[in-house]
Amino acid sequence: MPMQNIYCNQFCPEGSFVLRILMLSWEYPPRIVGGIARHVEELAWELAALPDTEVHVVTCEFEGAPAEETVRGVHIHRVAPYTAPGGYTDFFHWVHRLNDAMRDRAHELIKAWLAPAARGKNLKNPKKLPEKQTIVLHAHDWLAHFAAAELKHTYKLPLIATIHATEFGRNNGIHSPISRYIDQIERELITEAWRVIVCSEFMRGEVEYALQTPRDKVDIVYNGVHWQKFDFPFPPEEAAAFRSAYASPHEKIVMFVGRGVREKGCQVLIDAMPRVRAVYPNVKLVIAGGGYRQHLMEQARALGIWEQTYFTGFIPDEKLLRLYRIADAACFPSLYEPFGIVALEAMAAKCPVVVSDAGGLKEVVEHNVTGITTWINNPDSLAWGLLHSLLNPGHAHEMAETAFERVETLFNWARIAAQTREVYLRVIQEYRNSNW
Repeated sequence: MPMQNIYCNQFCPEGSFVLRILMLSWEYPPRIVGGIARHVEELAWELAALPDTEVHVVTCEFEGAPAEETVRGVHIHRVAPYTAPGGYTDFFHWVHRLNDAMRDRAHELIKAWLAPAARGKNLKNPKKLPEKQTIVLHAHDWLAHFAAAELKHTYKLPLIATIHATEFGRNNGIHSPISRYIDQIERELITEAWRVIVCSEFMRGEVEYALQTPRDKVDIVYNGVHWQKFDFPFPPEEAAAFRSAYASPHEKIVMFVGRGVREKGCQVLIDAMPRVRAVYPNVKLVIAGGGYRQHLMEQARALGIWEQTYFTGFIPDEKLLRLYRIADAACFPSLYEPFGIVALEAMAAKCPVVVSDAGGLKEVVEHNVTGITTWINNPDSLAWGLLHSLLNPGHAHEMAETAFERVETLFNWARIAAQTREVYLRVIQEYRNSNW
């Protein structure tokens, strides 16, 4: 969604200050749990490339990754959750101890920035210091709330929150004490935030309804994808050799990548495959990704398609990018999807996409223009969509080319970073004019 470039014009002209962005995220590559890691990484890269913008990410440690490093201009600070005597009592205990460690590392950074000498070095005219700091906190989802809120109040800095998904949406309601706890933290994060960023019109409606967020507090900034990562030499003979590890030459490949949780809908895809094979027998389903998959494997066996289903387990990026390139269709039948970055990745790879009409997927994939959309949680509809793509390869590839053009123009990170920076500048303007 385009945003007017008004704050860059009305507020400080470029070059008059350095904007420091301190992002807090529980996951960041190479620690990848869901879509947040890629979002934060690629957004941070593009923000760091903008003039007078300094980006720091405080996140969780990962084995083999350095505690401190700078990648593509982004300063990454990885911390270990503080240990607990007798171990962590549960996941939430671990989250709190991680937030304590993230908070303390952020304390060190902010204290250095607030020192007069450090402030002066980052302004072209040290004699004209801003009345308030040009530092913004940016928390990604509820798992970073505790550190973000404490830092906000300690230093009286503006906080921005990106809500990537809600507990209400993931579970189609709040049905347990655990969900109620997460829902409450999401509400607290939104209350503490100066502004809230979401990735789709669907998500704006969800945070309004599920979390009672004022509509005028929410900015829509779409997710993006670095399409350039799919632009690598992949000669036909190399592609054929790679493809042979997953399917026979006469078989078409339908791929799925994602977690094995119910909301991602892989069970609907497996249920649809016998219907697809009844019309188009030479098709192989490739399910990529790690995590718990036993229930999906048992489902494939029960439906008699075990021999036509390939579970890759965890797959590194270099293989995943090639899998997108050789697949005949990428299918994402989510039951709940705030946006759908995996669909964007397929579009960036010029792979035909078939998706459900859940959530933000309708905003990413335009039916019969950039891909095929089907009814949510409906194996018959999904089978129809897959067959439409497999039986009409010419049209499927025409849509894939149109989808790629959409990725280049609408879903590219440079555009998205510029929109995000405008949110920061609006907040700084309001912050400087406020009395806190």
